Amino acid sequence: MILGRVSGKVSTTDFQFIVTSAKTKKFQFIQVNHPEYGFVLGQIMELIRTAEEMVARCVVIGYKEVDGRIKSIRTPFNLGIEVLEAEDSFIKHVIELNSEGGYVGHLEGKTIPVKVDLQKILTKHLCVLAKSGAGKSYAVGVLVEEIMDKNVPLVIIDPHGEYSSMKFPAEESGDTLEKWNIKAQGYGKQIQEYGDITIKKDVRPLKLDEKMGSYELMRMLPLQLSNTQEAMLFSVVKDLQEINFENILLGLRGLNSGGKWSIIDTIIYLRDLKIFSASPTPLMELVRAGKISVINLKGIAPEIQDVIVYKLLKDLFNARKQEKIPPFFCVIEEAHNFCPEKGFGKAKSTEVIRLISSEGRKFGLGLCVVSQRPALVQKTVLAQCSTQLIMKVTNPNDLRAITGSIEGITAETEQEIQNLSVGSALLCGFVDRPLVVTVRPRKSKHGGQAVDILKGASEDEYDKNIFEETKKFEESGLMMVVKPQVSVKEIKLMAEKPITKITTYLIPAVFLECELRGVTFSVLLDRVKGKIIIDPDKDIKQDISTIGYRCNFLRKPVYESVEFDVKIDEQITAEKLKVVVEKYCSVLEIKECFIVYNQIIY
Repeated sequence: MILGRVSGKVSTTDFQFIVTSAKTKKFQFIQVNHPEYGFVLGQIMELIRTAEEMVARCVVIGYKEVDGRIKSIRTPFNLGIEVLEAEDSFIKHVIELNSEGGYVGHLEGKTIPVKVDLQKILTKHLCVLAKSGAGKSYAVGVLVEEIMDKNVPLVIIDPHGEYSSMKFPAEESGDTLEKWNIKAQGYGKQIQEYGDITIKKDVRPLKLDEKMGSYELMRMLPLQLSNTQEAMLFSVVKDLQEINFENILLGLRGLNSGGKWSIIDTIIYLRDLKIFSASPTPLMELVRAGKISVINLKGIAPEIQDVIVYKLLKDLFNARKQEKIPPFFCVIEEAHNFCPEKGFGKAKSTEVIRLISSEGRKFGLGLCVVSQRPALVQKTVLAQCSTQLIMKVTNPNDLRAITGSIEGITAETEQEIQNLSVGSALLCGFVDRPLVVTVRPRKSKHGGQAVDILKGASEDEYDKNIFEETKKFEESGLMMVVKPQVSVKEIKLMAEKPITKITTYLIPAVFLECELRGVTFSVLLDRVKGKIIIDPDKDIKQDISTIGYRCNFLRKPVYESVEFDVKIDEQITAEKLKVVVEKYCSVLEIKECFIVYNQIIY
């Protein structure tokens, strides 16, 4: 369809044409025949009507070269040449929207699916920026769904408790979802929430490792220490074999100085929060293939949120560098609170987030930074995000921050950002020219593939193939297990008569930390019949109604790679068992695991 003819001032990057078709719209894709390069793709950025005519201002996207790259034209279009509505096949050919990847929506005004390169997002980071209410958390939920479908582990820092709703299917009608070729789906089996059980009952308590170095301790304290206080604290911790709160308090109380009391009060405050423990939540429990760990910080004081994010991300990053956990993707909501720009506040977590943004790609740790105030987020962190999803932003300071931190944002693009409707987003870094995308509906309820990497290229030499790395961990057999006291090898050595066969079973179980009348104890329950396991090696069990501190199970589950013959299917979920146990006592912590049971046939 002919939309008009090129007129007026024409350059190699933008041009205008006089509109002759009533079907011409803003953000419409167009194609113009260039005498040297053939058809070239462009996009209408604005329509201007006068008393005499309507003029369309356009930008040049480019043409596809033989080598597959999008190139810009070197000479302007001829005046008077026809401007045509771009055919869908031509748009797909130029900007490669038919690739396998994460389905985020359609091109604005088209039904052409936009699928982003998840490998690039997972290894080179993403930022999602928008004013409050523009739909940024909704868009992040769409990306989370796509990443979950690839079985990549996710850790979500959720200050407002928005992501727990993803456990349930979307409430939109089936007809609405069918138009987008998707189906409603809940992620209840994949999502596990961690948070404060006094605020929300159905979360697991998050326990951080209380063992830490002296520098880490000083960085973490929610207190601005004077030079004298720093020296005082260092003098105590430098001689400790194990740095924990009790040992530090004991050392501080022995000092003869009035400056010690504010430090003592702060450490007692941290200790009494009960977020630090000698038996912390295993990092392999937080980062598992196909699982989302939502760190629900709703209701927790901002200074404590900061401490939790600092300690958790630091431990996860160190574990990933040592390959103790699989590659994963970390989403940080309200990022301006956890890595603020200089002059806009301080946060303990700034240093570790900046480190992950610059080095995380080397180790397969992807980062998604989400904020409604781009001007308040560290520019270093924003600049490290190779892909950007920008929704409506109107604050002048935020617009300047986006322009200063993100490549390819022009004056025209700034205007686009201010005029975006709710549900539309500007996708940058995916192709050379930012694209306006209509975000698809969520499969889940809304609450508030690997691409080959060029070998030898210095820019990409550290990039991990996250999908392959995750699969490697998943296939390694690493899982939380209660091991038998005697191994298969020891059974064979101690056997007094020939063994015909040893069959190793994995029995689904749940390990609970409980409290009854002020006494804490551990209980192991099987997830087949719901019985209390007294001795897993001898298969001694008793009814759940007899639960108490006399059932205390002393062996702790550990993460190990286990060879087994038969894996028994779960019959009762861990959450259902927790509900039953809470009739008799309080449940402080719950961990899913497997009992390793060796059956011997002589």
